[in-house]
Amino acid sequence: MKIALVYDRVNKIGGAERVLQALHEIWPKAPLYTAVYYPPGAPWADDFEVIPSFLNKWPLAKKHHEFYPWLTPFVFESFDFTDFDLVISVTSAEGKGIMTKPETKHLCYCLTPTRYLWSGYNDYFFNKGLRWLTGPVVGWMRAWDQVAAQRPDEYIAISQEVQRRIKKYYHRESIVLYPPVDTEKFYPAGKNQKGDYFLIVSRLVPYKKIDLVIQAFNQLKMPLKIIGTGTEENRLKEMAKGNIEFLGQLTDQELLSYYQNCRALVFPQQEDFGLVPLEAQACGRPVIAFAGGGALETVIEGKTGTFFKPQKTKALVEKIRSFKEKNYQPEDCRTNAEKFGKIIFKQNFKKLVEKLIK
Repeated sequence: MKIALVYDRVNKIGGAERVLQALHEIWPKAPLYTAVYYPPGAPWADDFEVIPSFLNKWPLAKKHHEFYPWLTPFVFESFDFTDFDLVISVTSAEGKGIMTKPETKHLCYCLTPTRYLWSGYNDYFFNKGLRWLTGPVVGWMRAWDQVAAQRPDEYIAISQEVQRRIKKYYHRESIVLYPPVDTEKFYPAGKNQKGDYFLIVSRLVPYKKIDLVIQAFNQLKMPLKIIGTGTEENRLKEMAKGNIEFLGQLTDQELLSYYQNCRALVFPQQEDFGLVPLEAQACGRPVIAFAGGGALETVIEGKTGTFFKPQKTKALVEKIRSFKEKNYQPEDCRTNAEKFGKIIFKQNFKKLVEKLIK
């Protein structure tokens, strides 16, 4: 059986990239089709046969695909999958819009319906002037997105949260298969290791709500370490006081130590699923999360973490002040993370593929 993988763009690293790595372990010969490929930003793809589109040759496209929103839909429609029995798209944007012949099955592992068009529209287009300016383009892209959403033969959602969105925006049914956390790569430290800091691991973009955490820790004056980069980095650094440290983008090995030794991970956003809370729990550390989105499916209140609500600075400050890490056992956090292990994910994904092909 010949299989191809599709991903929106290969120019960064995050939770979705860990999914692709797991799929690559199942089908190492499957090529990976994508709109743009930027190797320095995606070292995880070094072992893949990556096939980028014509957009890869356009000015600045490798790093700034957002300059061509009107073109990206045509990019995925241009690929030819005639020689494949199955195409698996891993997508939160245009990747589901590929076109296949009836004899080629298309399985979509949906990270979320295109966020900037639907559930995250207000976060991306909060400026009324920008909404007015981009209105016609957004309207056209929403129409295309709903048409493209009917092309996959089957949908798998990464969480119950995303399953509800697929039903709401695309009117499609789906089953839930949680993404994998690498419990071999992320594990607890020895009993003598421990830091006094709280931790954020995130891309620094608006919807991640990192500014909310910075405002809280500016008041609390407790140590906070932030791992990650993004478009909001300079603005967030200007906001932060001396108790907040920005560490940039780290390797997984460097990241491991910060997970292992933090007092708790802080997770302020409403995420589609969110692997970061599970990576922290795999390292035996509890999570303080906003009570919304995928975190409600991965964090156990009072056992592996706790929730704050509403999504406001005051609520987070109160939760941090009342947080007692002695109430959370590393063994409980680790056990919960193991339920989402990579071996389980790979076994279940293979079963779904076999069922679809039959």
